[in-house]
Amino acid sequence: MPRIVFLGPPGVGKGTQATTLAQQLGVPHLSTGDLLRAAVAARTPLGLEAQGHMDAGRLVPDDLVLKILGERLAAPDAARGFLLDGFPRNLAQAERLAGITTIDLVLSFELPAKLLIERLAGRRVCPTCQSVYNIVTRPPKVEGKCDRDGTALVQRPDDRPEAITTRLAVYAEQTAPLLGFYRKSGLLRSIDAAGTPDEVAARVRNALH
Repeated sequence: MPRIVFLGPPGVGKGTQATTLAQQLGVPHLSTGDLLRAAVAARTPLGLEAQGHMDAGRLVPDDLVLKILGERLAAPDAARGFLLDGFPRNLAQAERLAGITTIDLVLSFELPAKLLIERLAGRRVCPTCQSVYNIVTRPPKVEGKCDRDGTALVQRPDDRPEAITTRLAVYAEQTAPLLGFYRKSGLLRSIDAAGTPDEVAARVRNALH
């Protein structure tokens, strides 16, 4: 089974594609945010260490993230393969990851900045159940209300235009060397992220073969 990394800027839709593909392949879908939350909830020694950083408002150090990831990759279900979503985020993390596991394929989801900003600026989230909508591409049945529980939808602060521009600039700066690293090793495939989720999923399947 393949060991795959999904890369892409905020709003490109890689999370949706990662969830779908992981289910189809029968492998775990791993994102660092989910891994950290799970470790904290389980109160593992590494999770408690991570919680200390998070409670203090600090980023969890790379060393600790990689230890938690290494523990997760040692679980039996990951022996069949895995899908890493949004990690590594920079060249240093990619080099460290190479010391933990072999990567078979890296898919880089690409979309023009103008479309990314439109997608992110239109995103709305239910604060109760965390369902995600988009006022342009996936609006709720009742304007401003969650389909599941009727809660008023909110726009996250980091989805406002001024924050989006900063997030995209940071991604471009950190990720350019990372893409070069994987391109040099022959693992990188670019995915056009424009179009419907089904259209993008078809491109992902083609890249796998």
